[in-house]
Amino acid sequence: MAIASKERILKVLSAYNPWWKTGVVNPKLTKTYKRFAFDEAMFWLEQTDLRRIVVLTGTRRVGKTTIQYQMIEHLLAKGVPPQKIVFISMDHPMLKLSEFQDILDCYHENIYAEQDVYYFFDEIQYAQDWDKWLKIIYDMQPDTQVIATGSARPALIKGNQESGAGRWNIIQVPTLSFYEYCALLQLELPDIPEGFSLTSFLDGSAQESRTIMMKLSQVQNYFIRYLQVGGFPELALADNDLLAQQIMRDDVVDKVLKRDLPSLYHIRNATELERIFLYLCSVSSEIVSLESIAKELNGVSRPTLENYIRYLESASLIYQSWPIDLSGKKVLKAKPKIYIADATIRNAVLMDEGILTDAAEMGKVVETAVYKHVSSYFHRKALAVGYYRGGNKNKEIDVVVERINRPPVCIEVKYREGAPVSDDEAIITWSEKVELSIIVTKNVQDFGVHHTRNGSPIIRIPAFAFLYLLGHAEKHHAALFDETR
Repeated sequence: MAIASKERILKVLSAYNPWWKTGVVNPKLTKTYKRFAFDEAMFWLEQTDLRRIVVLTGTRRVGKTTIQYQMIEHLLAKGVPPQKIVFISMDHPMLKLSEFQDILDCYHENIYAEQDVYYFFDEIQYAQDWDKWLKIIYDMQPDTQVIATGSARPALIKGNQESGAGRWNIIQVPTLSFYEYCALLQLELPDIPEGFSLTSFLDGSAQESRTIMMKLSQVQNYFIRYLQVGGFPELALADNDLLAQQIMRDDVVDKVLKRDLPSLYHIRNATELERIFLYLCSVSSEIVSLESIAKELNGVSRPTLENYIRYLESASLIYQSWPIDLSGKKVLKAKPKIYIADATIRNAVLMDEGILTDAAEMGKVVETAVYKHVSSYFHRKALAVGYYRGGNKNKEIDVVVERINRPPVCIEVKYREGAPVSDDEAIITWSEKVELSIIVTKNVQDFGVHHTRNGSPIIRIPAFAFLYLLGHAEKHHAALFDETR
């Protein structure tokens, strides 16, 4: 019998699709909390006039597969016959060895013969010529719906540009926002007034601002643990934080660095990739020089370094933040800031128990979280989310949002006691010419309006409150940054 015979393929498919017999999805697979991406995925799945393949992308353990199971549960509840829904994990060793056509033939010959089906492909990038197959399915089976997941974002984007133009939508699934973390733990969530925006701190009374901050302080005590293990749903619910961090290292980081990326990009020296990632963890939130990294790592060539950074970004393990010049000039010899995709990953890799008591390290952790939240919120609303560095003293603004037909938003992270701001800092200098300037502080008492020497108001807001509000606005499709000003 061939290793990947149709009989063996059918056994694997049957194991992955128990609802063919039971009619329901195991509740342990669907969980109770639904990520933001679930609503977006269901929106596109239910479009009849604008049919699209839905592709969910993000790193391991963020909940992509759970979203698929939740969608299957939703379809079954609506009365879709169980046999019309097939879940196919392309990450399974047997299915990796199988031809794509053989898998589909096995399903249709034994379970459901018609073409009006729902295909759920998990880790689609492991299938050979996967983008061409999705194109064929889209073109030849007009009554079929496809929902796929993938952990290699550039490969998915490249496939979309070449084979999927006008055929599929890519939905990014980031790690949990602080708001999602609080909702996942089923905490009593602050009651945020409808229509609230950050500019309410500028326009409203001091009493109104204090009232909002009192409500937000309900979740303050959960912020530090969120930074430690809260970015991944399963780990956030774990009782043992040390074990959760070990799982993070073993199942998220090690599998991606030692198996996924070497397999996808034919990397021969996985140890070199690990060294680069470890180094990037230590400099997260800093502007990096590729020449300096190559020198620090003893002989890694620049081309290799550029490729490996691109691979790490493709696996959603890092972000690259590029400079934005507020004066409108082109940035020459641009150097990126590197952010680990989630503070949880950085903490698990570095295994430094002193991070929580080291002000400088906590500043890096919080800036990493701020960049992730801002980038997620502005995912489809901004031209770019980067940083600024310039002026006579080469001053820096941590996060700059370059928007479409709107002035920029500038954010400076000052996660320290008192959060002092001097008059010559870049965020002060540019406060007159941007839409909104924000200083992210540490303590709940450190909020309000900072009046600059030029008369431009700057919002001061604690990190936990700022991140919660970003996630809340994203969940409720609200405009946290008032577009009417």
